[in-house]
Amino acid sequence: MPPQAHPHRGFPPYVLREYALLADGERGALLGPRGDVAWLCAPCWHSEAVFSSLIGGAGYYAVTPVDEFVWGGYYEQGSLVWRSRWVTSTGIVECREALAFPGDPERLVLVRRVVAVEHDAHVRVLLDPRAGFGQHPMTDLSKDHGIWTATCGPLRMRWSGAAQARRRSGGELALTLRPATGEHHDLVLELTSGRLPDRPPDPDAVWEATEHAWSVAVPDLADSVAPRDARHAYAVLRGLTSHGGGMVAAATMSLPERAEQGRNYDYRYVWIRDQAFTGQAIAAAGAHPLLDEAVRFVSARLLDDGPDLAPAYTILGGPVPDQRTLDLPGYPGGHDITGNHVNAQFQLDAYGEALLLLAAAAGHDHLDADGWRAAETAVAAIGARWTQPEAGIWELQPRNWTESRLICVAGLRAIASAGAPPAQTGAWLALAERILAETAATSTHSSGRWQRGPDDDGLDAALLLPPLRGAVPADDPRTVSTVSALLEELADDHFLYRFRQQPGPLANAEGAFVLCGFVMAMAQHQQGNQIEAFRWFERNRATCGPPGLFAEEYDVAQRQLRGNLPQAFVHALMLEASIRLAEPTAGPR
Repeated sequence: MPPQAHPHRGFPPYVLREYALLADGERGALLGPRGDVAWLCAPCWHSEAVFSSLIGGAGYYAVTPVDEFVWGGYYEQGSLVWRSRWVTSTGIVECREALAFPGDPERLVLVRRVVAVEHDAHVRVLLDPRAGFGQHPMTDLSKDHGIWTATCGPLRMRWSGAAQARRRSGGELALTLRPATGEHHDLVLELTSGRLPDRPPDPDAVWEATEHAWSVAVPDLADSVAPRDARHAYAVLRGLTSHGGGMVAAATMSLPERAEQGRNYDYRYVWIRDQAFTGQAIAAAGAHPLLDEAVRFVSARLLDDGPDLAPAYTILGGPVPDQRTLDLPGYPGGHDITGNHVNAQFQLDAYGEALLLLAAAAGHDHLDADGWRAAETAVAAIGARWTQPEAGIWELQPRNWTESRLICVAGLRAIASAGAPPAQTGAWLALAERILAETAATSTHSSGRWQRGPDDDGLDAALLLPPLRGAVPADDPRTVSTVSALLEELADDHFLYRFRQQPGPLANAEGAFVLCGFVMAMAQHQQGNQIEAFRWFERNRATCGPPGLFAEEYDVAQRQLRGNLPQAFVHALMLEASIRLAEPTAGPR
């Protein structure tokens, strides 16, 4: 059972596997097992948090049974509508929860429906919004016709369905609900940086619209090897994607990858690579809308910035703010950082991944004239910059990373064969061959496998990606040797680590990288090792918590999630693996 909440300090943080996500495309909330919204930024993803108890700030919104309980819950299929479910000492209570979908960029609507499933319910509700990561409590609080309104820093708040609430000495609003068996009670919270509509929304209308929107947003994906989880991954990716097409890398910031190691980052921005991963995964399943969204966002950034393409942007295509620390305790084992130093990096592989995305769209006849111009821009940028040191997929010190160069080879080949004008095809393929020849000459290990770079003979799990994308064949000796070496040196019980960071056990440095586990599953499939492919897939599919959300890393020994949550690219590669593994294998055995 979760720990009791202290009445004066809100709700303590839980292990990450217990949090559910509510998202509407424009922002996301993490919901804890006591019905507490522990994280929510408004009005958009990278705004300052209104509820930040997750990282040691103030502010929460909780719907919690009064009696002792055992927690559970589930998503309604193909949606991010969550049902908290508590089996109490006197009955069963559920709370149906969602951010109204699709979200309004200027105003969020959080709906919560308390349902007495078995026997009468007894539920306590607490609301304490504090904008600016806890700095701005409610002011100008008033109640008119049973509806509460207040100012919360730069935001306006309205709360309906809580006419009987009272303000407590700590500043929060408190309410007790006692719906009878079979009855429900609706609560509607609105937050906006603009002007509130004249009337609060009707809960029934919000629920109906949200249900319908999710039903048309998420495809069936019945042909995958795990349709239920594939649909859920798609729903998560859609929930993280804004109206401008940009998909944030994660809903959160400052959740540590490793306790007290200083590896805390703000992932509430759009990484070009992650967006391309997602688009390629969607393209494997079909020409679904998230493919077009990814192409739209990436094409616009390429056309705007060309050879100066940034690795990441805000959801509206603006620059990522500089990294700074907050004066908050942080999630246990970490400290709070907002902004991201990625804004000063050059990452060559982003161009290769962008070309792979555009080629995938062209394969579905979903690449327009702007998309082709974006492809030409990416090719020109690769031609101008492929010899320059860069940060690579793992955002490390600038070097000539092998994976980045090979993924550009794959991107150039893919776009050249996707319908490029004949006058350009030859030049693009020639550039690919030139990069491949140089990389092979400088980054082939003496054992015959690929190595991380000309001056680094180590292994890297990212080197699984180029053969999957067509940079080199599956039966190329370097491909086969690289897969074999990774299994021997960086794998542990069908979990895969990125690279060796220090002597000793791999787990002493960081958790297993879940994305790499799904990539290995596809690599095994490509090699014709179908049983091993499914072992890798199922092992890594099991790293999520009860709500089915994946973090960036997995602590194998403690079976815990590490890093920001949910991590978009892990859901993307899980989705792609579930599609690829359903296809016939044609690789070597």
